Amino acid sequence: MVRAGRPGDRDVYEYALLRVVPRVERGECINAGVLVYCRAQAYVGARTHLDEARLLALDPHADVAGIRAALAAVEGVCAGGAAAGQAAGDDAGRRFRWLVAPRSTIVQPGPVHTGLTADAAAETQRLLDLLVR
Repeated sequence: MVRAGRPGDRDVYEYALLRVVPRVERGECINAGVLVYCRAQAYVGARTHLDEARLLALDPHADVAGIRAALAAVEGVCAGGAAAGQAAGDDAGRRFRWLVAPRSTIVQPGPVHTGLTADAAAETQRLLDLLVR
């Protein structure tokens, strides 16, 4: 088992992309964020970035403000506390599982993937830069 604690040790983490599907019936999407969960580090986090020009290319009538609010809500659930609303009392794993559950809405999670990291928060930013920006 890979465990953190010594320099160079890495922990297993899971991640999923957040996709914006402005017209669900068409299935077209853009990546707008990433969710990361690392049980060993008791970490769940999300970073988002909405490319408004790409979104409006798919749907000129997209509700940009509503989509930004939905993405901010995902970040709030990950952060925990009052920003998480009813999920505030849930542990990191339960919040991650709820966020990656399949749904047919404008903001949807992609499939869950795994990796290894020594720093889950830094990995969240790295994945955002690599897969979203």
